[in-house]
Amino acid sequence: MIPLRDNQLNRSAPIVTYTLIGLNVLIYLWDRQLHVFGPSVVFTDLTMRPNAVAAALHGGGDRFALVTVFTSMFLHGNIVHLLGNMLFLLTFGHGVETALGPFRFALYYLFWGVFAAATHTFVNPGSVAPTLGASGAIGGVLGCYFLLFPGNKIEVLIPFIFVPIVTSAWVLLGVWFLWQVVVPQAGVANWAHVGGFVAGMATILMMGGRAAVLKGREQELDYDFA
Repeated sequence: MIPLRDNQLNRSAPIVTYTLIGLNVLIYLWDRQLHVFGPSVVFTDLTMRPNAVAAALHGGGDRFALVTVFTSMFLHGNIVHLLGNMLFLLTFGHGVETALGPFRFALYYLFWGVFAAATHTFVNPGSVAPTLGASGAIGGVLGCYFLLFPGNKIEVLIPFIFVPIVTSAWVLLGVWFLWQVVVPQAGVANWAHVGGFVAGMATILMMGGRAAVLKGREQELDYDFA
C-alpha cells in the first residue's frame, strides 16, 4: 500500500522533513548526473556493505566502512525506490516532526538510520550485498507515528487498484511491520526496516510515552477526510 496523506492538520511547515526529501532527491540526481533512470555513477562506493562494517567494528577492516552507515541512508537504487521512500517520509514525517520538534527530529532520524543499519549488519554480518536507502531511518518515523497517532486516518493507494482507500494508521503501520518480519523479500533489507521501526517506538517510550510527548500539543484533525 502506498500512503498518500493523513488527516492531521499541521499549521507549521515541516522544514526538516522537506529538507530531507530535498537532499535525497538532489543526491539521487547528482549520483546519476541528472539521468533519472540511469545507473549510479558518482556515489557507488558510499553504499554500505555489512561484512565491511562488521570487519571495521572488529578492528580488522577499513574504518571508512563506518562512514557508509551514514552515507548509504541518502542513496537509492532507482527512481521507484526513491519515490516510495519519499512518499512515506512526506506522509508520516510531518506529524512526527511537529511532535518532536525539528532539532530532535533531525537527530533522531539519523539515529534511527544508524540503528537500522546496525540491525541489518547484526542479522547479516557476512553479507557483501550493497545496502542503501532511507527506509531504515523512515522506519523510525513510522515507529514513532505508530505510537503517537495510531487513530489517525491514512489515505492509501493499493498497487494495481487505482482507487484510494482510507485506513487507520495502526492498521497500515502494523501490517507494514509484520510484513517486514514475516515476508522477507529478496534484495530488500527487511531487518533494517524492523530495526528502524523498533528504534522509533523505543524513542517515544524513552521520552515518557505518547502523553508526555504530545503534552501541550493539541492535535487538529480533518474530520471531512475522505
